[in-house]
Amino acid sequence: QVQLVESGGGLVQPGGSLRLSCAASGSIFSRYAMSWYRQAPGKQRGLVALITSVRTTDYADSVKGRFTISRDNAKNTVYLQMNSLKPEDTAIYICNARDRSTDYWGQGTQVTVSS
Repeated sequence: QVQLVESGGGLVQPGGSLRLSCAASGSIFSRYAMSWYRQAPGKQRGLVALITSVRTTDYADSVKGRFTISRDNAKNTVYLQMNSLKPEDTAIYICNARDRSTDYWGQGTQVTVSS
């Protein structure tokens, strides 16, 4: 069983930045593919960014060039650096770990972009 705990969300003005963190339990973190998803009110959950065990990354088109995903295997932590935030980025951001065919989910952290 893998437990994921997100942090770093909050209220930020348009154009601002936030860094989200997701700390994972377990001793095989380096094997997991890690992702960030987001879900806005009334919308389906969607993939924001992912990073594989070999650090290959991919991003949703809407965040390319603004968000960066990274991981620190020594700290069992994945990060999402979010720059140039827009009101449409407002959502609950949820961390995911995939170990082979099993998905684990965090509880999420709220990000609100508003003036």
